[in-house]
Amino acid sequence: MQEKTITQVPRRVREIYEKGKLALQRNNLEYAQMHFEQALKMEPGFYDCREALREVQFKRGGGSKNIFKKVFGAASASSQIAKAQLALKKNPVEAIEICEGILNEDPNNATAHRIIAEASVAAEFPKTAILSLGILANQKPEDKDIKLKLADLLVQIEQVDKAEAIYEELLRLYPGDAEVSRAYKNVSAHKTLVETGFEAVAQGKADYRDLIKDKEEAVALEQEQRATKTEDVTQRLIEEYTERLQKEPDNLKLVRSLAELYTQKKDFDKSLEYYAILKNSEAGNDPSLDKAIAETTLKKFDFLIEQLDKNAPDYEEKLSQLKAQKQTYQIEECKQRAERYPTDLSIKFELGILYFNVGKITEAIGEFQKAQNNPQKRIASLNYLAQCFAKRGLYDSAIRMLQNAIKEKLIFDEEKKDLIYQLGCIYEKMNKKEEAIEQFKQIYEVDISYRDVAAKIDAYYTSH
Repeated sequence: MQEKTITQVPRRVREIYEKGKLALQRNNLEYAQMHFEQALKMEPGFYDCREALREVQFKRGGGSKNIFKKVFGAASASSQIAKAQLALKKNPVEAIEICEGILNEDPNNATAHRIIAEASVAAEFPKTAILSLGILANQKPEDKDIKLKLADLLVQIEQVDKAEAIYEELLRLYPGDAEVSRAYKNVSAHKTLVETGFEAVAQGKADYRDLIKDKEEAVALEQEQRATKTEDVTQRLIEEYTERLQKEPDNLKLVRSLAELYTQKKDFDKSLEYYAILKNSEAGNDPSLDKAIAETTLKKFDFLIEQLDKNAPDYEEKLSQLKAQKQTYQIEECKQRAERYPTDLSIKFELGILYFNVGKITEAIGEFQKAQNNPQKRIASLNYLAQCFAKRGLYDSAIRMLQNAIKEKLIFDEEKKDLIYQLGCIYEKMNKKEEAIEQFKQIYEVDISYRDVAAKIDAYYTSH
């Protein structure tokens, strides 16, 4: 997932956003907010819209709340913060959405902005993260960690001057800080490189490949240097952290960093060794640790699959074995998490999908029936339940599931199209052609290119 500009989002999203902008210009803030939220629901990475929503939130939250609203709002925000923190590791976009609801009532809520910043980095929304970190930095101008994160993200999106200014400010606040000094030197070196060898490119006057006669050589050189630089930095950090860990054996942050660095080097066994140390420590009950171990193990399976010799006579056999082992591991690991965190319904949903994919329909139904009580997973759970019932030939039950989901789904987005399409397909299986074509026509009227609805519509009217 990545952030998008107004020219990169679908026309329907753009139209909703423009209605919001018009309402904002007329100071109809509630109407503007409604449109911006709707557009972001469809395109969470639409940064222009996110920025506009933030403007509305600050205009609406201008400190005019009475005492009752403040107390009630604080209690509500606390509950939502807990939900956002729970969603953070599993679904960062969901965490952002929950926190936006908090900012609607309290646009300066520091905890909500911290969660949005962290979730945005995970979702690869750097500008959205910068937006919240900038607000936090204004609230706490002497907070070193916030400003370091802000500067790092600014470098990522090539706003080097702004990053350098932040580092200079931090150097004034923390003149002897080695971390700040090192970061400042790195960004200064990066800026020098840009201004000397690639100044024309930075100004948009030339393509950097034009600086090298052979364009193919330029591409190869770029890839090689990027890979080498990443590998060199990773190895250097491993050596530095390993040395520090000998002096600071109880520093669990170093242990976690080493686990992550070894994952980057694709030395998964070494990575899992460090995660095992964490698992046996006081930090062993951290849900994010369980997820990191699972993700690393799955990456190890994928790496082993990539290393198979496709020309070997036993390639298909080994490939099948590794895929089966990976699938078994995924299910067992998810079952264990579901047992450890029985109230986390998003894990039930995840387990249901794993069961569904391996054809364990009875088990999948049980998990989706529990998961539907999670408001964030309800519609998707109903969709999967319908597919489970359809596989069992329980078409009437499948139809009820889909009709309930469609009724609750207010926005005509990709998810709603899928629900309607699934309903049409079930009617087809029941040989109810008229009911089926009515579903496909709903999609056809808004998106003629969706799956094979155009072909279905054409076939129907050709035969009548």
